[in-house]
Amino acid sequence: MIDSETKTKPDPIEKPQDDDRACGFFASAENLRFRPMTIADIDEIMVIERSSYRFPWSQGFFLQELQVACARSILAEVDGKIVGFILYWLLPDMIDIHNVATHVDYRRHGIARLLLAQVLAQAAIQSISRVTLEVRKSNLPAQKLYESIGFLTTGVRKGYYSDNREDALVMTLEVVLNG
Repeated sequence: MIDSETKTKPDPIEKPQDDDRACGFFASAENLRFRPMTIADIDEIMVIERSSYRFPWSQGFFLQELQVACARSILAEVDGKIVGFILYWLLPDMIDIHNVATHVDYRRHGIARLLLAQVLAQAAIQSISRVTLEVRKSNLPAQKLYESIGFLTTGVRKGYYSDNREDALVMTLEVVLNG
């Protein structure tokens, strides 16, 4: 290369960035709003559910969950748009997570992690020291997320999923309670 060729290409270190905005969307407590699910949310929830799972829950199943006394839900919203949700049962001695999903346009931005953190905060408030869930044996990304939070595989449910008889891993997190 001759000197004139190197001078025509600006050195990326010499040229400051023109835009001081962060690149991309990253979920944080500041840009997300959390609230419980209502019947009015079902259509948006179904869009997320259908894009998240090969065998999604039915609309009727979500409506049934809203009627179960121990069932709880948390939606994550950005600018009024539902971008993720988590459903779980608040039981006397444990929390059992049933469903977690994130809108396809918001995946890998920490929304599922923040939804799980909301559930763990609820466990602490209720003095519940155990949180459990089942995850498909083939769902390695979800398993890695759960493990990164501290969940451990504590069992296997053979043929758990009725659609294809896939095994489920039972994962458990023992929550350390203060005081």
